[in-house]
Amino acid sequence: MRNGTRLRTTALAALPAAALLAGCGSVAGAVGAEPKLGPVEVNPPTAALALPMDAYTDTEAESIRMGQVQQRLLSRCMARYGFAYEGPKSSEPAGGRGPEDRHRNLFGAADLAYAAAYGYDPTGGEGSAAKPAAPELSDSAYAVMNGEQRGAPGGRAPDAMNEEEAAAVDSGLTAGGQKVPAGGCGREAYRKLYAPTKDSVDLLFTFGLAAEAHDRSKNDSRVLAVLEKWSACMGRSGYSGIKTPYDVIEELGLQSEQGGPKAVNAAKADVACKHEVNLVGVWGAVEKAHQERLVEEHAETLALYKAQREARFRLAAAVA
Repeated sequence: MRNGTRLRTTALAALPAAALLAGCGSVAGAVGAEPKLGPVEVNPPTAALALPMDAYTDTEAESIRMGQVQQRLLSRCMARYGFAYEGPKSSEPAGGRGPEDRHRNLFGAADLAYAAAYGYDPTGGEGSAAKPAAPELSDSAYAVMNGEQRGAPGGRAPDAMNEEEAAAVDSGLTAGGQKVPAGGCGREAYRKLYAPTKDSVDLLFTFGLAAEAHDRSKNDSRVLAVLEKWSACMGRSGYSGIKTPYDVIEELGLQSEQGGPKAVNAAKADVACKHEVNLVGVWGAVEKAHQERLVEEHAETLALYKAQREARFRLAAAVA
């Protein structure tokens, strides 16, 4: 992404588990026996779900805020070299969803009113906003932004994993009589916010842990049992052969009409079947148990990550 600012976005939350784990190294150890469950609530709303990893992951609103802060850091860096840069105008909603919506789609459609109104449309009928185009950059501004000349082979520019190491890395470029930071201003902005020191925990680490817990929960015998009941209920409702809530859209060919009448009818049946078998209650309890196990296994790293996350919020307040 040499033309972009490399800003972190909420799209990270939608990455496949395999991609997230690849970004943070191996967090999966021996799974062992299935963890014991705490209380299993009866059809809790997803807004009421509280999972251990919530303490370490940003809400959508927080992610949008951090993206804005990173953009400001980028603009300040560019200004040091004489370039006025505001970046693309965000297409994200002004506030973003808060903690009550954190797990809205964790187990697929789960809210009957939403399903009846929007089916499987994740935008709530608003559609997806077009990604704003990045501003055009002169060749010199491009070099300062990316730490390499326009047209250079990608991935070969000197870079650094964190801001401490960056001080010793020579980008080989100067602008206005000053050395361009390793990786350019795009990377400097990221490092200042997410990797200021050598012990900075990879931004994807907590996403990887949450993804690993979810993968484990999908193969837990208690989830497999409730999925079998849900699938049978869906069959009785006229939707046979669907094994999991994640398969509904593809199995029914709803990719291009996730908010249409056919999708609404399927989503209503989907949610009704979830209620009939208490899928959210059971799966939520299993998900929590697997997260608790991983939090315990990685307690030291998570404590460091939490402290660094709090430092990011303090920086964000100062940059605003």
